[in-house]
Amino acid sequence: MDHEKTCCFTGHRPDKLPWGEDESDPRCLRLKRAIAQAVEDAYVSGYRRFITGMARGGDLYFAEAVLALRESETDATLECARPCETQADSWPAGERARYRSILERCNYETLVQHSYDRFCMIRRNRYMVDRSSLLIAVYNGVPKGGTFQTLAYAMKKGLSVHTIDLEDFL
Repeated sequence: MDHEKTCCFTGHRPDKLPWGEDESDPRCLRLKRAIAQAVEDAYVSGYRRFITGMARGGDLYFAEAVLALRESETDATLECARPCETQADSWPAGERARYRSILERCNYETLVQHSYDRFCMIRRNRYMVDRSSLLIAVYNGVPKGGTFQTLAYAMKKGLSVHTIDLEDFL
């Protein structure tokens, strides 16, 4: 895998998004367009491999943007980095189906570890950052949580960062 041509993503789950789970909200639709544009810009800049952590919310929006790009740019690939086997087990049925649909269409699936523990999400995030040179982040500016930690780790590792400020979608 060529780290220089790999882009990963971090972003918030629905509970930290102003519209929650209402993806028909105009702000959510604007954010999805911004993510799709960031993915396209990364592609134009030479990125061909995209890694998502498969969490609800931003991660799934990102995965779907990459899958849409792949329809016209067949050399774009999507890797789904799952933190553990049970990641989606407690999700609502519709979100589990969406998750499975993305997994069925991705190019690569990585299971970071078999069983859940309190560190598996951090390991998944570091796995993605350690294999990338660009991070696209949807971030609300709050200095805590997994998105913040992933952003801080990526900056420490010297990745280029494209931040989509969630405040722009309020």
